[in-house]
Amino acid sequence: QVQLVESGGGLVQAGGSLRLSCAASGRTFSSYRMGWFRQAPGKERDFVTAISGSGSSTYYADSVKGRFTISRDNAKNTVYLQMNSLKPEDTAVYYCAARRIDRGGTVYSTANYNYWGQGTQVTVSS
Repeated sequence: QVQLVESGGGLVQAGGSLRLSCAASGRTFSSYRMGWFRQAPGKERDFVTAISGSGSSTYYADSVKGRFTISRDNAKNTVYLQMNSLKPEDTAVYYCAARRIDRGGTVYSTANYNYWGQGTQVTVSS
């Protein structure tokens, strides 16, 4: 069982930056691929980015490439999402998710993640 707790959300003006953190419980954090998803009001939960257990591989949605960076610190059981050049359309609740590295399926689908955090609100004003 893995528990995930996100932090770092808030209100920021367009063009600004935020860094989200997701702290995970457990002693085998490196055994999990980690992802960030987001959900705007009235919309589905969409893939944002993911990272492999070692941190050597990363994946990004086209809409955030070049602006967002995912990273992880396995010693601290934490994954980060650095968000730069924020746009109003980035406004959403951001969720951290974990999946075991031996789980099949694409990293882009919510269905392939075992554990989810409670979410943190990010609001970008124009």
